[in-house]
Amino acid sequence: MSMNNKKSFFSWFKYSSGDRIFTIFVYFIITVLFLVSFYPVYYVLIASFSDYVAANSGNMLLIPSGFHLVGYTGILQLQKIWIGYGNTLIYVLFGTIFGLACSMMAGYGLSRKDLPARNIIMLLMIFTMFFSGGMIPTYITVKNFGLLNTRLVLIIMGSVSVYNIILIRTFFSVSIPNELREATVIDGCGNFRFFIQFALPLSTAIVAVITLYIAIYHWNAYFNALLYITDRNKLPLQVILRELLTSRLNEPSANTEMNEDSMIMLQVIKYSVIVVSIAPIMCLYPFVQKYFIKGVMIGSIKG
Repeated sequence: MSMNNKKSFFSWFKYSSGDRIFTIFVYFIITVLFLVSFYPVYYVLIASFSDYVAANSGNMLLIPSGFHLVGYTGILQLQKIWIGYGNTLIYVLFGTIFGLACSMMAGYGLSRKDLPARNIIMLLMIFTMFFSGGMIPTYITVKNFGLLNTRLVLIIMGSVSVYNIILIRTFFSVSIPNELREATVIDGCGNFRFFIQFALPLSTAIVAVITLYIAIYHWNAYFNALLYITDRNKLPLQVILRELLTSRLNEPSANTEMNEDSMIMLQVIKYSVIVVSIAPIMCLYPFVQKYFIKGVMIGSIKG
């Protein structure tokens, strides 16, 4: 046992019995919450690789039964899956760039105390978090702007969030010292130049957090596509997967026996569809985890 481990071990006995009981209770709750959250994802993963009979019998709980790629081969042979992937990548890329640019500039502007009527602007933005025009007025607005059945509507809709702007505003308020701004003003630095050359390089953490938020939104978004998109070549991945899990999986067959076998097989395809839809965005978390924790904690502690 190393010296540090020995110190940690003996320091445990320095706590009172109440503190030890509380710590054990907290770790127990965290462990239970982790298992409850993680097991459904784990089960879907092993079921997607398992034999389709075992996956639907309910006997497979912790380890996969066999190793089969029937679900994945069935999905990858569908051309509309690839079209949906391509469309989603477009929406995620350009939607994240657009949303990040608007949110960062809005958050920085609202963090400046010399911005005229910034409190009124903030109140109006917060008002939209609780009250909105509704689905029909929004649809009419989108139609009047000529955005129906265009890719631009899915890039714009949902990219800018008041919640994200509040996070950015709080981050800039507590992380960018006024002395730095005053020093740059003396040297003739304007607002835009200060934002690009000083504020953004010091805001890596919040940029990573907001990028993750917006990217996840666009990756999982499907409702706006159902409302505003009629061209199937522009549908995102989540709409395609929704169709696979509803209409295709419930499509009847003329042969009852074949239909039962097909439905059992399609259950495995359903698990594979879920894995395909969540795997890419989950791979993004390890790269931004440290920025995510730092950015959220800075805003929550000092805000």
